[in-house]
Amino acid sequence: MNKKNLPKAIRPEAAQETRQEAPPVQPAAPMAAKPEPAPPPRKAAPVMAKPVDAAEAKERRARAVEVVKRLSLWSGAAGLIPVPFVDLAAVGGVQIEMLRRISKIYGVPFSKNSGKALIAGIAGSMIPASSGIGASSMIKGIPGIGTAISALTMPTLSVGATFAIGMAFIQHFASGGTLLDFDPPDYKEFLKVETGKSRAGAAQAV
Repeated sequence: MNKKNLPKAIRPEAAQETRQEAPPVQPAAPMAAKPEPAPPPRKAAPVMAKPVDAAEAKERRARAVEVVKRLSLWSGAAGLIPVPFVDLAAVGGVQIEMLRRISKIYGVPFSKNSGKALIAGIAGSMIPASSGIGASSMIKGIPGIGTAISALTMPTLSVGATFAIGMAFIQHFASGGTLLDFDPPDYKEFLKVETGKSRAGAAQAV
């Protein structure tokens, strides 16, 4: 059969043209690989406090003890104020100032409100010493003899209590403590011993 007589759709030339005009098949795009999860961030190592060598610890303690001795004498002088309860406020103010200075020596953050609360808690641990100070203050309200008796007892009791409180905080700060973790009942026996040790010298110093 003559090629010219074939239908145009089945002529060899038409098939060839169809093959040539067919668009090339695009290869399938490769699947994107799943991203690997990022590793968790590393936690920063805690910053450790600079260790204090023995010489520095000794120097700190010497300075702190000197502050305690000096402020204890100030509290004894405050105990001589002849007005009841005003003397107690003055002694408490000296003790707060002492605590502030000791905190500074040991690099411990100081809060006046926290200091007041702690010293009040210590006073509760120092019974009967603290009650003796209160009684001595109240006696000043008795004209004549009350002032005389209080003048003999109040300064000695104030010096002994203030000295014991200061030494307790030195002990606590030297062991790495702060105002936040100071627990007065833990130092009850320590305060008793330090108060007893300071009484003999306090009577002569004031």
